[in-house]
Amino acid sequence: MFRHLIMGTLMLGLSGCGAAYFSPSVTAGSDGSTKVRVLPLTPSNALIANQSNYRPKDLPGAFFQTAGSGGGAVRGAGAVPPGPTDLEQRPARLERRLPPVVVQGSYDIGVGDVLLLATPQAGSTVEELSGLLAAQNRRQGYTVQDDGAIAIPDIGRVQVAGLTLEEAEAELFQRLVAAQIDPTFSVEVAEFNSKRVSIGGAVGQPGVAPIALTPLFLQEAIASAGGIRAEDLDFVSVRIYRDGTLYQVPVRDLYSGAVPRIQLTDGDSIFVDTEYELSQAQAYFSEQIQLAQFRQQSRVQALNELQAEVNLRRAALNESRSNFQARVSLDAVNRDYVYLVGEVSSPGRFTLPFGREATLADVLFGEGAFDNRTANPRQIYVLRGSTNPRDFAALDAWQLDASNAANFLVATRFEMRPNDVIFIAEQPVTRWNRVVSQVTPQLINAGVGAVTN
Repeated sequence: MFRHLIMGTLMLGLSGCGAAYFSPSVTAGSDGSTKVRVLPLTPSNALIANQSNYRPKDLPGAFFQTAGSGGGAVRGAGAVPPGPTDLEQRPARLERRLPPVVVQGSYDIGVGDVLLLATPQAGSTVEELSGLLAAQNRRQGYTVQDDGAIAIPDIGRVQVAGLTLEEAEAELFQRLVAAQIDPTFSVEVAEFNSKRVSIGGAVGQPGVAPIALTPLFLQEAIASAGGIRAEDLDFVSVRIYRDGTLYQVPVRDLYSGAVPRIQLTDGDSIFVDTEYELSQAQAYFSEQIQLAQFRQQSRVQALNELQAEVNLRRAALNESRSNFQARVSLDAVNRDYVYLVGEVSSPGRFTLPFGREATLADVLFGEGAFDNRTANPRQIYVLRGSTNPRDFAALDAWQLDASNAANFLVATRFEMRPNDVIFIAEQPVTRWNRVVSQVTPQLINAGVGAVTN
């Protein structure tokens, strides 16, 4: 009698197993409310699944901006010129410091130059024979203005600054043709005012010497200023101030052929000094040095203003980025998610990243979703609903069979989409262990109850 009671209790416990544990699974077909289509996850099917339209959400523009270098150009001049030379004792021979060689090139027209435009004048045979006189009557000078252009009646403003005579002649020819004017003309520079050198010190006529079509050399510049006026030439030197650097040539070397001819360039300052201590040269260059210092101070101020502007912009960008990160941490930003269920380490949702697509491998391994102890590697599913409103109840179940580890490579190529559900089924032994773990307490309780009764 007792044995029959125990067996009845066991049968009652086993009959209750279906009610005690339900094992979720993915089944193809239709149950009236959902249409499920199970598809193997192969490389070709992964390409098909990836064709669905999806654009990952982007980070705000503040994450792509930089503080930059400010809105304007840096003011100021170039290198600061060196300080005045210290007083020295007069040696037996003056030191020679030659300037670098100037590379000769074509003359470029500059602001202040006067261009002479000559055009032929129609007239009688006598006038045509006197071509020089006729051309002289039609010669007109034009000054290159501060914007680099000359203004010609019936043509307008023509940019010539920075051009050679040949290039300026070609530009004027095109403008005359465009204005339907006889393009027969010649052009030359009547006054050279854009490039010049200053000459001072012990010379007959201190002043400014222009640089024309032909190169201007140091000896010629001194001669144009009236030559050197000094009694003792042994300690007379010619100093050249160029681009913040001071050069020196003893007069004896200059005129004896001991040094090559020195070609001057625009902006050179020449000073003939009769004292080795540089007292006169220092006075001559002091104004230019002070101007350079003022330009340097302006440059420093501009850099400080620029740095302050960059700091303000950087602070604004950092604040904007910090505010966005705070909103993300508070879940106040609209994000795209993938959901994980089944035999995963941490059921929940995986947030799709900004600016790029995530793959199935990213979800399985990035979040530790795959539980090797209980998961069935043959039944890893990606459940994706239909985007067609007329087929809203249909979904595709992409099945990854990872019993062959090589198929994990397909997981690295399968792109996730918002609201995908990743389901991993349990192993058969896991299902049995869970059934036993739920039924065993019932059997024990039933047996104990039968014994006590």
